[in-house]
Amino acid sequence: MRHIAFLAALLAPLPALAHPGGEHVHGLVAGFAHPFSGVDHLAAMIAVGLWAGLLGGTARLLLPAAFLVGMLLGGGVGMFEAGLPMIETGILTSIVVLGALTCLAARVPLPAGMAMVAVFGALHGHAHGAEMASDAAAYAVGMLAATALLHGLGVVLASASGEGYRVALRMAGGLASMAALVVAFV
Repeated sequence: MRHIAFLAALLAPLPALAHPGGEHVHGLVAGFAHPFSGVDHLAAMIAVGLWAGLLGGTARLLLPAAFLVGMLLGGGVGMFEAGLPMIETGILTSIVVLGALTCLAARVPLPAGMAMVAVFGALHGHAHGAEMASDAAAYAVGMLAATALLHGLGVVLASASGEGYRVALRMAGGLASMAALVVAFV
């Protein structure tokens, strides 16, 4: 029964979270600022870095890189108006899943983790690509740079020493998942 309720929450129609389109999609500075403009962005981007940092090793580089590649590809698809269904639901799902993976410090095979975060990156990228203006390259560069910075922040936070600190970060991942589920029901 819990699985059915969870799936229903993921499939519920949602309002646009932080992708209104319009004037904010112009230029490098706007692109850099955008990932800082909404909790959905911050939670997903930092969670990728936290999870990567908790896993350690090459995951610290490869998981964020996979997200960025997915984001770039998704943005390209969105720019050419190739619509994907339920983008906002997918973005919300990414926060739930990334938060849960962080909370659990889940160890999955690195290629599977990379594929998963690349898909999540593609969803985030598609939402932005669909609303980019004529100066899309500068906007995309800014957004990718800010996203990489947020990933790096997560990696640095998770790489800090001290088990108590790591437990707090894992709890933050759980809180991000719970917050995303609350958004699904509001």
